[in-house]
Amino acid sequence: MSSDKIDTKFDQQHIWHPYTSLPANIKAYPVASANGVRLKLQDGRELIDGMASWWCAIHGYNHPVLNQAIKDQTDKMAHVMFGGLTHQPAIELAKKLISITPASLQNIFFADSGSVAVEVAIKLALQYWQAKNKPAKNKLLSLKHAYHGDTFGAMAICDPVNGMHSLFSNVLAQHYFVDAPYCGEEFHEDDIKKVKQQLEQHHKNIAALILEPLVQGAGGMRIYNPEYLTQARKLCDEYDVLLITDEIATGFGRTGTMFACEQADISPDIMCVGKALTGGMMSLAATLMTKEISQTISQAKPGVFMHGPTFMANPLACAAANASIDLLLSSNWQENVLRIEKTLKDNLTECSDLEQVKDVRVKGAIGVIETHKPVDQAWMTQEFVKRGVWVRPFSNLVYIMPAYVINNDDLVKITSSMYEIVSQQL
Repeated sequence: MSSDKIDTKFDQQHIWHPYTSLPANIKAYPVASANGVRLKLQDGRELIDGMASWWCAIHGYNHPVLNQAIKDQTDKMAHVMFGGLTHQPAIELAKKLISITPASLQNIFFADSGSVAVEVAIKLALQYWQAKNKPAKNKLLSLKHAYHGDTFGAMAICDPVNGMHSLFSNVLAQHYFVDAPYCGEEFHEDDIKKVKQQLEQHHKNIAALILEPLVQGAGGMRIYNPEYLTQARKLCDEYDVLLITDEIATGFGRTGTMFACEQADISPDIMCVGKALTGGMMSLAATLMTKEISQTISQAKPGVFMHGPTFMANPLACAAANASIDLLLSSNWQENVLRIEKTLKDNLTECSDLEQVKDVRVKGAIGVIETHKPVDQAWMTQEFVKRGVWVRPFSNLVYIMPAYVINNDDLVKITSSMYEIVSQQL
């Protein structure tokens, strides 16, 4: 029997939240509703959301256009299996994605989460080289500080030492890793030389290089120069290795271009998208690839690609994604992201003067304060809530990635809260 009152005690005792223990040792704040850039808590307090629900809700919450798209699709069908059947929302979404991503990406596999999209990308790369009669190319080259998801294939290409998955190192597939590029605006030639060395030594065993373009997310919120991507693309071509770009966090305008790889003027062989794909309405992801990859796999034994999620191309999620992409393309999103970037630079720069702060960095609608020591997450989150703000720090990072529709007053309230709270962190 449902109730308007949220049973937080039951939640604390019985329900896992991301990266927590049971019973929960960190308080979960009960949300009653959300609208625009505000979360309304059960006790009536409102919080300005600086996280866009982990990059997703780029248009804000409860958007009438996205709500209507889901309502209209519900009247037709909420779900139908994609095995042997198809439907208009999936076809329409595929057309949209092909039209806004790099021109060489012509085929799409729909998945139900970002991690699964990465799993699909890995399997595509491995099956491609199997089909090319080069089965020895069965490893990936990944970057240190990488984060690509929490499923087993994705965990294996996350940072093996400093990442969150070292506990499983003895059961994960073993891949090659290279030092992450310099975190900052400069391009360091030595960084790409390290990639070249790995490819030179191991290209006969490497199926693909996978990376998060321009911004490494949960592995440290690290921002790097586009020239690294440009050079990485050239090296992959030179050594006959596929390039996979994980745009799950960076796609749909977050870094200032529709996709981050555009800033390096490159086209990957495989691209993963997710998160903001549906505007934060529900889970959906996609893996895009070149015709060369899909046709090579299809023309070799067993003649099919061995993957098929139950909720693949869910019609409700596809309808939401279609509406979200249309909303994004018809909006002044680029102006908004540039406005957010300028406001973040203007207001976070002063944090650099704090002795607790190691670095401040901004890219598009992403603002990051890196401290010298890990922060007290529970205390800091509580302090943000006291100020009417939702920011969820982790490790030694206090960062925001707001909805593109946030106004400057709300954004300044978030950044001023960041300064105040970080300055109190011992």
